[in-house]
Amino acid sequence: MWIYEKKLQYPVRVSKCDPRMAKYLTEQYGGSDGELAAAIRYLNQRYTIPDKVIGLLTDIGTEEFAHLEMIATMIYKLTKDATPEQLEAAGLGEQFVNHGGDLFYTSAAGAPFTATYIAAKGDPIANLYEDIAAEEKARATYQWLIDYTDDVDIQDSLKFLREREIVHSLRFKEAVEMLKADREQKKIY
Repeated sequence: MWIYEKKLQYPVRVSKCDPRMAKYLTEQYGGSDGELAAAIRYLNQRYTIPDKVIGLLTDIGTEEFAHLEMIATMIYKLTKDATPEQLEAAGLGEQFVNHGGDLFYTSAAGAPFTATYIAAKGDPIANLYEDIAAEEKARATYQWLIDYTDDVDIQDSLKFLREREIVHSLRFKEAVEMLKADREQKKIY
């Protein structure tokens, strides 16, 4: 159960209409290394992870939904004043013909979201290593997105998201070490 506060985790500002950038941002909306895949992965893994790291997966998984909302807001703001011709030129024509202004979970290349993006091995340490990799891939994607725009307002939000991915990666690394230390302790029953 969540308590929803009607504000974004970090303010999202956009300086100009830019459907091309909106298309690139869909990678973090519905792509394999995007925010939806991360949120579902972490919230799913918490059911079989040792108790001492359940809270970490819950907190980060929930935060990923906040990131998803930020990405959706950016895409909306970047496209809300776009003409059909601008959307078509940016490669978003099919998206808007099929879904109007509603977002649909696809990658920037147009591949629909799939459950195959969700990693779950059943081994806590293997899952956490997968989570570290997911955060590092998201960090890299955010950096590339920052490099693809000259809109300083969008860059600001993307830099915030990139830094959160770094924090998540570090927290998952700490959890791995905690579980390794616990695994190596002698168990006496």
